[in-house]
Amino acid sequence: MNMRIQESMSMYEKLNILTDAAKYDVACTSSGTARKGDGTGMGNCERSGICHSFSADGRCISLLKILFTNECIYDCKYCINRRSNDVVRTSFTPDEICALTMEFYRRNYIEGLFLSSGILKSPDYTMELIYAALYKLRTECRFQGYIHVKAIPGADQELVRRTGFLADRMSVNLELPTAEGLKLLAPNKTRKNILTPMRLVQNRMAENKQELALYRNAPRFVPAGQSTQMIIGATPETDYQIIQVAESLYQKFELKRVFYSAFVHVNEDKALPARTDEGPPLLREHRLYQADWLLRYYHFQASELLSEENPNFNVVFDPKCNWALKNLGQFPVEINRADYKMLLRVPGLGYKSAVRIVKARRLGVLDFPDLKKMGVVLKRAMYFITCSGKMLYPTRLEEDYITRNLLDAGERLPEEVRNMGYRQLSLFDDVRFTEDGLSLQARAGGAV
Repeated sequence: MNMRIQESMSMYEKLNILTDAAKYDVACTSSGTARKGDGTGMGNCERSGICHSFSADGRCISLLKILFTNECIYDCKYCINRRSNDVVRTSFTPDEICALTMEFYRRNYIEGLFLSSGILKSPDYTMELIYAALYKLRTECRFQGYIHVKAIPGADQELVRRTGFLADRMSVNLELPTAEGLKLLAPNKTRKNILTPMRLVQNRMAENKQELALYRNAPRFVPAGQSTQMIIGATPETDYQIIQVAESLYQKFELKRVFYSAFVHVNEDKALPARTDEGPPLLREHRLYQADWLLRYYHFQASELLSEENPNFNVVFDPKCNWALKNLGQFPVEINRADYKMLLRVPGLGYKSAVRIVKARRLGVLDFPDLKKMGVVLKRAMYFITCSGKMLYPTRLEEDYITRNLLDAGERLPEEVRNMGYRQLSLFDDVRFTEDGLSLQARAGGAV
C-alpha cells in the first residue's frame, strides 16, 4: 500500500485537496427543508434559501462540498481515494470543519454544508468524528443552515441516529446498482451494510413524525429525507436493471432522490471497463435522470419505460417521448376530457401545465392557443392531442411519420448524438439512389 500522509498542512491546503477529492460524489443537490432559524444562531433552512450553482462539468456545487478525509481503509477499484493509490492524504479536524463552514457562510459563498468522507481507521471512528464536527457546528457555532451528511455503512447505529438529529439530509451511497457489481469492484463493502443504515434512517424518520405530531418542539430527525448515489457504466447493468433498482429504493426506503454518476476513469484496473476516447457516459446519465423524474412525478413504472427485450434508452428521444412513440394506441388524448395522469404522459406537457389544464377546463373549453399560453410545447404535443376532437394539423399516428416530423421541426439532439452522425432529415432522406442513378428505393430504417 502506498499512502503519502501530510501531517503539517494548513487548513486551506487541506481544503484544496479535500474539495477536489469530493467532486465525484454527485448526491449533494440541496432541496432544503422548512426548518427556520430561531433567531439565536446563524443561517436558516428555508427552501428558497438554498441556491444552486454548477461546475463546468454540470455537477452541483451549491454547498461547501468536502470530504472529512481522503484516507481510506477500503480499496474500491473505481475510487480515486482507494488505499492502493499513491495520493496525498489528509484529514480535517472537527474544529476545521466548523471554521471553514462559518467563514464561507459569512462571506455568502455557501448556504450550507455537504460532508462526506473516506473511511479512517474504521466506520465507527469515522462516524464519531463526523458527529463531533456536526455537534460542534450546531451547538457551539450556532449554525442553523442546511447540512447534508453521509452515513457511513457499518458504523454503530446509535452514532448514525445521533448524527441524524443534527443533519437535514443523510445519504448512504449504494455505489453500484447490483450486489454482483459491488462484489466485483468494491469487495470490502456489502449490500447489507449499505441498506442497514438506509432502513435505520427510514424507520427513525417515521418515528420522528409521530413524535412531532404529539410534541411540536421535539427535535427533528433528517427533516429533508435521505438519498443515495449509483455509479453508472462501471459494471454491465442495463438501463432497465438500473431503473428497476431505483424504483425499488423509492418504494422500499422512501428515498427523496437517487443520483446517477457517470463512471469516470480515474484508475487503471483490469476489472474496470477499458478506457475509451468517448469519456464518461453523460448521455446515459442524462437519460436515467429523465426516467427517474418520470418515476417520481409522472406516475410511470420502470416496466413501462423499458423491458428485457428493449433494455436501454433511445439515444435520440427522451424516455417519455420514446414511450409515447411506442404506445401510439393510447393517443390522441382529448385535452378537455383526459384525466390528470394521462395528461402527464403526453410529450410536451409537464406536470405544471397538466395542473393548469385541469383547473382551466372547469371554466370553459380549451383550444390550442390556450394550451400555448399554459406552457405546452405544441411542436411535440400536437401529434398526441386533440382539442374538442380536432388536431392542430392533419397528422398520421405512425411512429416513422412522427419521428421524422419531430426531427424536422428542430428537435434538439444531444451533442453526443450529433457527434455519432445523427442529423435532421432532408428532402431526399426517404429515398436512396442506386449506382446507375436511375431508380429510387425507399429507406427502410426511417429516421433512427
